[in-house]
Amino acid sequence: MIRPMTSTTPPPAASADPASDEGRYLALLARDARFDGHFFTGVTSTGIYCRPVCAVRTPRRENCRFFALAAQAEHAGFRPCLRCRPELAPQALVWSVQDASSILVQQAVRLLDAPDLWPTPPAPGEGSATVARLAERLGVSDRHLRRIFEAALGVSPLQYLQTRRLLTAKQLLTDTRMPVTQVALASGFASVRRFNAAFAGHYGLNPTQLRRSRATPATPGAAEGHGTALRLAWRPPFDVAALLAFFERRQFHGVEWVLPQEATLRRTVRLPAASTGLGQETTGWFSARFDVARHQVLLQTSDSLYPVLPLVIRRVRAMLDLDADPAAINAVLHPSFPEGDGLRVPGAFDGFELAVRAVLGQQITVAAARTLGQRLVERLGEPIETPWPELGRLFPTAATLAVADGDTLGQLGIVRQRQAAIVALARAVDSGNLALHAGADVPTTTAALCALPGIGDWTAQYIAMRVLRWPDAFPAGDVALHKALGVQGQKNPARAAAAASEAWRPWRSYAVLRAWAVLAQSLSKQ
Repeated sequence: MIRPMTSTTPPPAASADPASDEGRYLALLARDARFDGHFFTGVTSTGIYCRPVCAVRTPRRENCRFFALAAQAEHAGFRPCLRCRPELAPQALVWSVQDASSILVQQAVRLLDAPDLWPTPPAPGEGSATVARLAERLGVSDRHLRRIFEAALGVSPLQYLQTRRLLTAKQLLTDTRMPVTQVALASGFASVRRFNAAFAGHYGLNPTQLRRSRATPATPGAAEGHGTALRLAWRPPFDVAALLAFFERRQFHGVEWVLPQEATLRRTVRLPAASTGLGQETTGWFSARFDVARHQVLLQTSDSLYPVLPLVIRRVRAMLDLDADPAAINAVLHPSFPEGDGLRVPGAFDGFELAVRAVLGQQITVAAARTLGQRLVERLGEPIETPWPELGRLFPTAATLAVADGDTLGQLGIVRQRQAAIVALARAVDSGNLALHAGADVPTTTAALCALPGIGDWTAQYIAMRVLRWPDAFPAGDVALHKALGVQGQKNPARAAAAASEAWRPWRSYAVLRAWAVLAQSLSKQ
C-alpha cells in the first residue's frame, strides 16, 4: 500500500488548547481563526460576548468567561458583540460514532440548526410541544431529550433554538435590507411582536435600532441591484482552489458557473415548498465569493430568495463545507495525508440533484457523467433569469424526472439501468418517502437508497458524504480509491480499503477526498 503523500512535515502545533480556559485565552490573545466557533468569550466588565477573532482590545483574563456555545453565553446574560458578530462564526460540529448520548445530542443540534427542519414556532405556553415534536423525530421521549441536552450543553433545546433564531435575525438585519417583518418570519418567529420582544429582551435594543447602528455599505462588484453581501466565516486552513476546481470539473452550463480567478461560484437554485413551508416553490440564484484574507465567503442572492435566506445560508455553508474543523480532522488524517490539511468535502445545495449526478456517474468518468447531466438539464430543465448570461437554467425537479419515460432519457444517452434508478429515485423523493438533506438519518437513508433499483453501496456512500454531510462515509468499492491506496491488485480491494480506513474514523469522508487528490497528483506527474 502506498503512502498517500511524501511530505513528513508535522501539522503546525496549536498555539492553544481550546479545551482549557487558559488555552482559550491564549487563542483570544492571538485572534487565531482556527478556533473560531469553538468557543465564545463573555466579558464581565461589558456584558458582551465575542468570537476569538474579535478585533477589539483584548480584555483582562479575570474579566473573561468562556462558553462552548453562543446559547450558553446568552443564557448567562451576555449580549453578542456588534463588531465581531458571533452569528458569523462557523458551527462547532463534534462527531462521535460510539457514545449514544453524544450522537443523540448531535442529531438534535443539527435539527435545531437547520431552518428547513425548525419546529413550527409555538404559541405562548406551547414550548413543551416544540420539544415534544423534536423528540418524536429523534425517537426518544421529550424528558429524555431535555435531560441529555442540558447535561451535555448546559442549556435547554428551546434556549438553544431561541439563540439560533435571534442570531440569524441579527445577521439578516445587519447584512441585508430585508424589511423587519420579513426578517422576523424568515428567522422562525410567529409574529413581529414576539420577535421584537425576544430581540429587545435578549439584546437590549430593538431590531430597527440595530439596523440604524450597523448600516452596511454596498459591496464592491455586487450584481446590479444587490449591493449587500452576507458574510459566512470558516476556519483555516482551507484549500479554496481545490474546492472550486472540484465544482468546476462537474458544473453544468446554465446551472453553475465557477470563476477560479475570482474565487467565485455562482448557481441557480430551486427550493420546493416542502422544504420552505411556503405555498409554492422558490427559485433564484446566488453568488459566493471567497475572501481568503478574512476567512469569509461573501454571499449575494436574488431578492426572490430573501424569504428563505436562513435556509439558503445553511445550504451554502454545507455545500462549501464551511463548518469543518481542520484541527480535529488533521489530527487524525495528517500522518497519512500530510499535504491535504486544507481539503474540504464538497457538498450539494440540492440533495436530489446530487443524487441524480451520483447515479449518472456510476462506472463512467467525470467528463462522461457531466455530458449526460448537461443533456438532462438542457432537455428537462427550466429557464430562469439571472444577471449573467452564463446562468439561465434550473436543474429538473423530482416531479419532472418521476414521470420521464425511457424514450426521453434514452435519447440523452442514459442507459436503461440508470434510467430506472433515476426514475425510482425521483419518485421516492417526490412522494416524500426519501429525504435527502443534512439532517436525515444516515443508516436509514443509505438503506433506503440501496433498496432502489440500480443504486448500490458506492452511490449511497457518495450521497452520504456529499448530501447527508456524514464525515465518516466511505465508498469502499471506489476504483480510484483503490488505486490511490495501492490495493487495486489485491483479491478483495474493497475489503482492503475498508480495513485501511479504520484508522481514519470518524473522518473517512475527508480521507477519501485526500486519497483522490493523491491519485490526481500522481497522474499529473506521469
